[in-house]
Amino acid sequence: MSQGIGMVGLYVNDQDEALAFYVEKLGFRVCADVRNGAYRWLTVQHPEQPSFELGLFMPGPPMHDEATAQTLRGMVAKGAMPPLVLNVTDCRAAYLRMRDLGVEFTQEPVERFGSVDAGFRDPAGNGWKMIQARGRAA
Repeated sequence: MSQGIGMVGLYVNDQDEALAFYVEKLGFRVCADVRNGAYRWLTVQHPEQPSFELGLFMPGPPMHDEATAQTLRGMVAKGAMPPLVLNVTDCRAAYLRMRDLGVEFTQEPVERFGSVDAGFRDPAGNGWKMIQARGRAA
């Protein structure tokens, strides 16, 4: 019997840079940081969602050959990968806090569909939507 999704992975260019971004700017915490030779299994968790992990993985061996890894890095950098969603209670306040921490926003908070949302990118180029809970729009 299935118990749901426990982890989703993202491709990043630099695991240390990604770790600093997700921990210092988004408030995630390290769940796993294990090395096996050149391979590093690195996951983080949102503090309010401890049963779910976000993997921060480098394209390349042993999962990909160099040509595939280069294609994946290019797709991430262009923002071509599917966006992730970060739920927040106050989008405008989260935007101001994260902007002051140096997060690159692609869209300022906008009210629509009974909510408020904004867009940002991680250092590798992965796109995020930050969405305020419905009914909490100012």
